[in-house]
Amino acid sequence: MKSNDPAITWVPEPKLGLAGKMYLPLVVQGLTVTTKHLFSPKMTVSFPEERPTIGNPLIYRGVHRLNKDEQGRVKCVACFLCATACPAHCIDIIGAESPWPDREKYPESFSIDELRCIFCGMCEEACPVDAIELTSLFDLTGRSREEMIFDKEKLLSVYDQTKDAEPSPMEREAAAR
Repeated sequence: MKSNDPAITWVPEPKLGLAGKMYLPLVVQGLTVTTKHLFSPKMTVSFPEERPTIGNPLIYRGVHRLNKDEQGRVKCVACFLCATACPAHCIDIIGAESPWPDREKYPESFSIDELRCIFCGMCEEACPVDAIELTSLFDLTGRSREEMIFDKEKLLSVYDQTKDAEPSPMEREAAAR
């Protein structure tokens, strides 16, 4: 394509006045934004002394938990859909034959590498029995990489910590009836 091609529509460069040449409108616009933020409410909190508030904890994607059923058993049926859907490949499941008559399999071992996880929520979406869920816990700490790999017991303990504050979707439905 050549510059004198008739298919090209050339747009003339806008003429700037004295204020435009001195960038005055842009400077005023920047000072307005700065002044607005100077007098707006502060969003910074002194964590961990002060806990930040999360708008809607039910849609926040924090630490994972494994939900339990009404009988206190792990809800997971070891279908591997969460591990398959995980784009970070951070879920590791070893399935075994279930000792209970209501399901075929259960997770003999279930672990999530929280350092590898990108907290996308795909595992939660893929689970057919709502066994895995992301909570609003955000202060995830550990002294080693091994501590950040959450096994089944640790994931079930997160359920025990959060079950009253964050009921599972099925528990929310049952409470609404």
